[in-house]
Amino acid sequence: MTMTSEAKTAQLAAIEQSGWGQPFRLVQPRNLAFWVYLLGVGGGALAVLRYFGPGAHFYSPALTGGVLLFGLYLVPWLLLLRHQNRYTAQPAALLATAFVWGGLAAPFWIALPANTALLEIWTKVGGTAFAADWAAGLTAPINEEFGKALGLVLLIGLAPRLVRGAYDGFIIGAFIGLGFQVFEDVLYVYNGAAQTFGADQITSSFQIFLIRGAAGIVSHALFSAIFCAGLMWVLGRTPGERNVPRGVLTMLTAMVFHFAWDDMGGLSGGNALLAVVLPFVIAVVELLTLFYVARHAARQERIWVRQLLQPESDAGVIDPALLAAVSGAGKDRKAFRKLVHGRSRARHLLDAAADLARELARGQGNGTNEVAHARAELLRLRGVR
Repeated sequence: MTMTSEAKTAQLAAIEQSGWGQPFRLVQPRNLAFWVYLLGVGGGALAVLRYFGPGAHFYSPALTGGVLLFGLYLVPWLLLLRHQNRYTAQPAALLATAFVWGGLAAPFWIALPANTALLEIWTKVGGTAFAADWAAGLTAPINEEFGKALGLVLLIGLAPRLVRGAYDGFIIGAFIGLGFQVFEDVLYVYNGAAQTFGADQITSSFQIFLIRGAAGIVSHALFSAIFCAGLMWVLGRTPGERNVPRGVLTMLTAMVFHFAWDDMGGLSGGNALLAVVLPFVIAVVELLTLFYVARHAARQERIWVRQLLQPESDAGVIDPALLAAVSGAGKDRKAFRKLVHGRSRARHLLDAAADLARELARGQGNGTNEVAHARAELLRLRGVR
């Protein structure tokens, strides 16, 4: 195997800048971010016990149904986000830490008391009619988006080498938002059962699951992914990636989307047709924006992956087409699938190349046994001896 010194230098720089392969450790007693995280999650957990505790026995069918249904709802989300976490991938422990912040601290420690207070202010300022139409959208995007983003800031404090680029913010934000979304949905199930005084709790739980599950496609996970990507552009933790105007605009866009969903009734102005059409229009705009943000946020990640694997390409382990696909966007992977004449073969090759990249990062560019095994497996799949 031969490789150029320039390619090797770029590979080591990519490993250093991305932080890929670094372990994540939550318990850091000498780190203030750990204690703030613990305070937020602990405070959220206590709020959950106070909120659900008094009626937990009476509404246990609804709570059980909500937990089971939205637990199953998590599965496709986790598979989707696992696929998106494919460049300089974040450790599972870090993403689980983000999810817990989004599920406990952001909604119950921050948003619930803050929303209650601000909703009362809007009612006093604008009256009940104004509050009914606009208070939710003027409240939640502020308290909830910044409350969720605080989790990202704490993770930067806990893992500064791992949380570097805008795509890191995008993925971590999605997990924080997913935690918020699932725990909030269980709260809706509980409140729905309470409003009907415990009548037909299973049916009520399933109805809320269908409504909230469908709306969840363009809900908190999307808002937070966009918002946190924007925050990372503002912070500019990767050389050359700082872009304050883009970051602020991206964060404001996420807040506008959140406002639009919460105040759909006010935006429709009582027009029945508009009330039906508007959610679909907003959903399309949100998804297009999500794809746009993801593509631009991943630009630096794709550069890192290419730099990390370039020495392997120079040595003949990875052919140029595979390198372009594993470090490229969706169109590059689509082109690679056509080139190898098979979706299954393309997936196996891409997975093997990603495994090699991961082992190279973990080994800090050194030829470890794991790197040798991943390299041999990739050569075997390519049919190279």
